[in-house]
Amino acid sequence: MRIIGLDIHRAFAEAVAWDEGELKRLGRVDMRRHLLEAFAKKLSKEDVVVIEATGNASSVAAVIAPHVKKVVIANPKQVRIIAHAKIKTDTIDASVLAQLYASGFLPEVWIPDEPTQALRRQVTRRNQIVRQRSRLKNIIQSILHSHLIPPVRTPICAGQADGHGFFTRSCRRTNGSPSNATCASSIGSARTSKSSSAILPAQPWRTRAPNA
Repeated sequence: MRIIGLDIHRAFAEAVAWDEGELKRLGRVDMRRHLLEAFAKKLSKEDVVVIEATGNASSVAAVIAPHVKKVVIANPKQVRIIAHAKIKTDTIDASVLAQLYASGFLPEVWIPDEPTQALRRQVTRRNQIVRQRSRLKNIIQSILHSHLIPPVRTPICAGQADGHGFFTRSCRRTNGSPSNATCASSIGSARTSKSSSAILPAQPWRTRAPNA
């Protein structure tokens, strides 16, 4: 059984094989999918591939896993603590991964299944969108403040499925009054447009022509 250590970078990976106590450099592997798969096809079904946890480690493991016995993802922080080297090169880093696994000291990372990874990507993307929305809100409030326009209240509307595959806007009744069910976002938009028209100059290109 060979143990293949891969030191992954953005554009390439350095490969080193540990076989019966000897290290052998396998060279660099391009990180494009079809070239990585071509490298994986050259490996044996008895080989074990060890990589560090990086941004594309899951994708690399998915490409290599069908062609080898096992793909192991290592915790990079713990690897540096266990095996600290004064001289660091790509070949040395790949050799360290292979040797740590062979000696049983490699700190492994759990690899989730595909549904879990998809859910993680969805949650990560949602967090990015929420942060971006907050940043844009702050920019808008700053612009309003610089023009002496009263701040806009945060909308309290949320999308809800209507049973036909569409999302409708559901608004909370403001002030607790059943008769006052106007959406808070529309209130803020009206207040903003009214204040803006009193301070900002008119825009003639947006003026609608009178009906004949």
